[in-house]
Amino acid sequence: MTEVSLGMPQTPAPPYPDDVRARLEADAAEVIARYPDSRSALLPLLHLVQSEEGYVTRTGMQFCADVLGLTTAEVTAVATFYSMYRRKPSGDYQVGVCTNTLCAVLGGDAIFADLQQHLGVGNGETTEDGKVTLEHIECNAACDFAPVVMVNWEFFDNQTVESARQLVDQLRAGEQVTPTRGAPLCDFRKTARILAGFPDERPGAVAAGGSAGPASLAGLRLAKGQDAPARVTAPRAGEHPGGRNADAQGDAQTGTGSGRPPATHPSSHDAPQKSAASDPSNPTGPVTEEGK
Repeated sequence: MTEVSLGMPQTPAPPYPDDVRARLEADAAEVIARYPDSRSALLPLLHLVQSEEGYVTRTGMQFCADVLGLTTAEVTAVATFYSMYRRKPSGDYQVGVCTNTLCAVLGGDAIFADLQQHLGVGNGETTEDGKVTLEHIECNAACDFAPVVMVNWEFFDNQTVESARQLVDQLRAGEQVTPTRGAPLCDFRKTARILAGFPDERPGAVAAGGSAGPASLAGLRLAKGQDAPARVTAPRAGEHPGGRNADAQGDAQTGTGSGRPPATHPSSHDAPQKSAASDPSNPTGPVTEEGK
């Protein structure tokens, strides 16, 4: 019976040169030693081979399979699942524009559209000089600073069309740019090696850092009792604007109010309303064709 290949390469991947393979094998051994099960090292090893050529090549996937005792199909399945692994040559700087909801409405969509036109590339494409690969990306968990642009996973916050255009122009010109927060910027290959778990040798990288903004930290402050809980300042229509018992007092004294019990917490005005299921005195009738 002839074995049928399902989308796998028909010819073996070209091997790394002997000196490159020896160097990568030494690095791979260091990575694998961190894990009780060698196959757990696949993700950092894919970053390692990506650092060699700027993307995950067939040769790189074959190398990972060899040192981990996996099939190329197993390695390919992982390499094609995660978006941080590039499958074709890409730029020195991966410029990602967040187009998730908050960033999008605050200008992310406009930034992404402008950069496509300015650079002359589409999503996931690289400029002719090989400097910049542009892509739209999902939430960067930095909504406080929207719209956010990332370059090799470093943050550039509160961007505008003009500032983003200036940023890519500086990158293409070889100028030094400084992220809003986080470590100093380096090219994509060096970033991939750092993600493989090797020491970050950028000056100031250890001391550099960042934090979520005030909005993201509000819940943490409340949990620690550092901020007073919010209170209802704008009740819904029909509710009495007074204190906790004002709604009940309104019903008793003026015949007005919602008829609901007094509020017991700041979000009581969001409590579920009466329904047929919870209010036997207001049952619903059978569904009819006319009522559908």
